[in-house]
Amino acid sequence: MRIALVAHDAKKEDIVNFAIAYEAIFSGHEMFATGTTGTRIMEMTNLAVHRFQSGPLGGDQQIGALIAENRLDLLIFLRDPLMAQPHEPDIIALLRLCDVHNIPVATNMASAEMLLRGMWRGDLDWREVTVPLGDPS
Repeated sequence: MRIALVAHDAKKEDIVNFAIAYEAIFSGHEMFATGTTGTRIMEMTNLAVHRFQSGPLGGDQQIGALIAENRLDLLIFLRDPLMAQPHEPDIIALLRLCDVHNIPVATNMASAEMLLRGMWRGDLDWREVTVPLGDPS
């Protein structure tokens, strides 16, 4: 599976701890992240993470391009609901793309854990049947 991890500044520690806790599950998958989030995850785990730009500099849109090309299977985006984000339109567009392309998305720790455990059980294997891994079409 191809998984993207994104987190607002106030949620970076949470997503790093999440990556540490589930490193064994993540290690068998292709990982993507926005800039700072990816760097911090790589510093604290042995995960190989393809890093895009920071979210406000276009990283959200780069992940959105993966979704539009059907090259992403799962998005975990820990959002800070208490802080206005200057790139909020990019965030809304990213979540919209997940809806359009039926990409499972989690925006908080509870839903992230449920999606990851479901993936581990095989509940998301339909992604591989619908679009085989490595096939961007």
